[in-house]
Amino acid sequence: MRKYQIKVDGKVYEVEVEEVGANKSSTGTISVPQPVVTKVKEEPVSQKEVKPSSSPAPAKASTEAVAGEQVVAPMPGKILRINVNEGDSIKDGDTLLILEAMKMENEIFAKASGKIKKINVSINDMVDTGDTLVIIG
Repeated sequence: MRKYQIKVDGKVYEVEVEEVGANKSSTGTISVPQPVVTKVKEEPVSQKEVKPSSSPAPAKASTEAVAGEQVVAPMPGKILRINVNEGDSIKDGDTLLILEAMKMENEIFAKASGKIKKINVSINDMVDTGDTLVIIG
């Protein structure tokens, strides 16, 4: 058995390969056919089954009714804190909320000055990349 590392779509896998049907020629060299993968130590992670929650996901459709500057989630994560309320006046660069992603707290900043028109998330909500979190008017 020989061990090899194979890179597929940027992910590295370690495989063990067994030589099958190796033939020795009269010169003493070995002619080896195409290797066969016999055991894979790491398998690609399949998507986890998502349990439906009793509360609906952050409403993307409801943002259509409210025009304004949308602040979207830059990555999937969990809302830990919301630092503003609807109707609050904010300035460009103010911290609107804290999003936990990969055990790190990420500040989500306002990209424009104005008033908070709508907050589409609550504390402990799970969000995906691109979900509208807050609308500034």
